[in-house]
Amino acid sequence: MKKGKDKIFMIIFLTIVLVGFFILFSASMGLLMRDKANFSSIVLKQLFFGAGGFVAMLIISKINYKNWQRFALPLFLFSFLLALLVFEPHIGFGYGGAKRWLNLGPITFQPSELLKLGFIAYLASWISARKNDIKSFRYGLFPFLIIVAFVGFILIAEPDIGTLGVIAITSALMFFIGGGRIAQIVLIILLGLALLCGLVFVKEHAMDRIQTFFKPSADLQGSGYQVRQSLIAVGSGGIYGRGFGMSIQKFNYLPEPIGDSIFAVFAEEFGFIGSVALLALFLLFLYRGFLIILRATDPFAKLLGAGILISIVIQSFINIGSMVGIIPLTGVPLIFVSQGGSALAIALLEIGILLNISKYG
Repeated sequence: MKKGKDKIFMIIFLTIVLVGFFILFSASMGLLMRDKANFSSIVLKQLFFGAGGFVAMLIISKINYKNWQRFALPLFLFSFLLALLVFEPHIGFGYGGAKRWLNLGPITFQPSELLKLGFIAYLASWISARKNDIKSFRYGLFPFLIIVAFVGFILIAEPDIGTLGVIAITSALMFFIGGGRIAQIVLIILLGLALLCGLVFVKEHAMDRIQTFFKPSADLQGSGYQVRQSLIAVGSGGIYGRGFGMSIQKFNYLPEPIGDSIFAVFAEEFGFIGSVALLALFLLFLYRGFLIILRATDPFAKLLGAGILISIVIQSFINIGSMVGIIPLTGVPLIFVSQGGSALAIALLEIGILLNISKYG
């Protein structure tokens, strides 16, 4: 049955995107003092990907979501193969000890962003096709774990533990929404914790982040530096903030002020009230998105919409949580806000899918 697009949902996410651009513009001023060309490049790149993503969103919102079920497996396999290309030395490149990007001439692209969408689409199609079989171990839980491990393999190799965490939480909640038993979810959580413990001992950077989380003052000039500078930025914002553009920490103090540390810049400039307002926008986004999912009658639409919505909100809250020190640093960007053209474009494309589900689901 054809319905109207959820206009309230559109207003909420457009507000987040607009706020996000102004936050990025302000955070980028730290670059302006050192490299005007780099400042212009970052702002123009974000505008380019944002405009492209917005056009894609409008187009995708008019294409029936059922097509994503038809092409879910090819999209998943394509995105997986694309993610493998980061290990090809001629086009894949790394930064900060991780190989996560492709150099495509004038632009760079992070294939794990597309991999998230491909994975969610395929998992939604797979779960909706299983129905009652999802409750069994042989036909439900076991193949589900194999699918997640398939994606986890490449993300661990990059490494991109933050994105793996987002995908793991999203997939577990999708499995539960699709009919999984509580006992199965508990087992998934236990296996996830076991994997995390294994990664902490195998991956040196993961161990450093866990140690920093529990003892942030142990190495203030090393692994604890980013957390310390972030907390200084958040704390110095006070109740009302220093004002737009007035952050001090973004100038040579805070690492990645336009990346995963951008919330700290926002908190410094807009204070506690501004931070609560931004969190409220994401919660409204979550609430209105779940209304779309609850109104959908097609199981695939429910699962696809839930996967997209959960992944966006979970990633955003993981980013914010790491900046205020309640969870370890992950390196994942703040959706709609942090620098990252591919993340913004894919997120806008996903919004187009949610809008189509609100109309046809």
